Amino acid sequence: MTDEFDNITDLTEEEEEKYEKFCFLCHRPESQTGKMIDLPNNIHICPDCMQKSFDTMNQHMSNGKINYSDLFNMPNVGMIDLSSLQNPAAQPKKVKKKKHEEKKPALDLRSIPAPHKIKASLDEYVIGQEHAKKVMSVAVYNHYKRVATDTMDDIDIEKSNMLMIGPTGSGKTYLVKTLARLLDVPLAIADATSLTEAGYIGDDIESVVSKLLAAADNDVEKAEHGIIFIDEIDKIAKKKNTNQRDVSGEAVQQGMLKLLEGSEIEVPVGANSKNAMVPLTTVNTRNILFICGGAFPDLENIIKERLNKQASIGFYADLKDKYDNDPHILEKVTVDDIRAFGMIPEFIGRLPIIFTLEGLSEDMLVKILKEPRNAILKQYQKLLELDEVKLEFEEEALHAIAAKAMEKKTGARALRAIIEEFMLDIMYEIPKDDSIGQVIITREYIEGTGGPKILLRGQEVPRIGAAQ
Repeated sequence: MTDEFDNITDLTEEEEEKYEKFCFLCHRPESQTGKMIDLPNNIHICPDCMQKSFDTMNQHMSNGKINYSDLFNMPNVGMIDLSSLQNPAAQPKKVKKKKHEEKKPALDLRSIPAPHKIKASLDEYVIGQEHAKKVMSVAVYNHYKRVATDTMDDIDIEKSNMLMIGPTGSGKTYLVKTLARLLDVPLAIADATSLTEAGYIGDDIESVVSKLLAAADNDVEKAEHGIIFIDEIDKIAKKKNTNQRDVSGEAVQQGMLKLLEGSEIEVPVGANSKNAMVPLTTVNTRNILFICGGAFPDLENIIKERLNKQASIGFYADLKDKYDNDPHILEKVTVDDIRAFGMIPEFIGRLPIIFTLEGLSEDMLVKILKEPRNAILKQYQKLLELDEVKLEFEEEALHAIAAKAMEKKTGARALRAIIEEFMLDIMYEIPKDDSIGQVIITREYIEGTGGPKILLRGQEVPRIGAAQ
């Protein structure tokens, strides 16, 4: 059988393109050494070996004469088989170069799910917040349509950056995480509290983009179609009544303007901060979707103050305490309220989509416990199922857990802490006894007036309104 490399010298230029050159001396491929120096008889020398050869020759010629016996002691030259110079076929066989795969477009317009499909997927994981899910679905759909049709016509569609406002534990971060997972795009979550003006201790504004680059495995093109979520954005509001330099407030807002609008940012590859030892790459933020979120504490008071000022004087005037117990007060927010909070107009203008998340009620917390695809109760049921034990919760017990969570005023985050507390003893004791077949969490156990129902294997299950 004839080897395909036997007639390597007879290859045409087109065929030669398919193969990689090897250095005759060090045997390294051209992809490692750089462009080869071509010699007669199909011999190739890499720049490193050629330079070492010249250096050695110059060293021996410095005395005005050449000692030819020393030439064979030169690095990489002493082991040359002179007979191989006349027999090119004896060279290392050339390896075929990898064919360059045709680059597919980063986004296909047909692969972008429609808004109602995005919302339907979010509904499986997030309870309530119907308005927020609707706004996010439409904004994300329009954004990726804009990215996919970037070069199709002359109409320039602007970015649909978002600002979400909602109390703590209402699901701001969870919504963005779920959205990024559904769309299969890189996501970077940054905390605005650590950002400072350039030159001060803390994270530079560019570090937000470097986190996205890391999430995209240092693939610049992939990162340029990603999502950046900046949490705690209310912490960079302008500081009031201060004589010190505001390095983590208004200065950070000013620095983020170009980032939000779209500009080329030099970011370090594989590091958070720039230094001489880290290579830099350029990322264009023009097609990166920015979502900013914050709890904006005391924003309700600013809204109430504005609404009360609008109340007229006379028989038809509104009462001053009309909005004190309004659970939907945040929905009445305007750009002026956010500006009064401490966000500069230029910053707000680059976040055209502003929406709010509602605070969670007791009924919503009960639904959060049992309905989402990865609900907390389903997680614990799975854990006990691995021990071949069935776990159930009475409906009244769920309402008792939700009531305790409402008292903590930390939203859905309180649910996990409360269940963890009550499940500790159960998770500790069950592996001890193989005869336990079922555990039912009761309202009395949650309220501290009783204990859970423990049923042994084969024992009849009582009829209760249990949450599956």
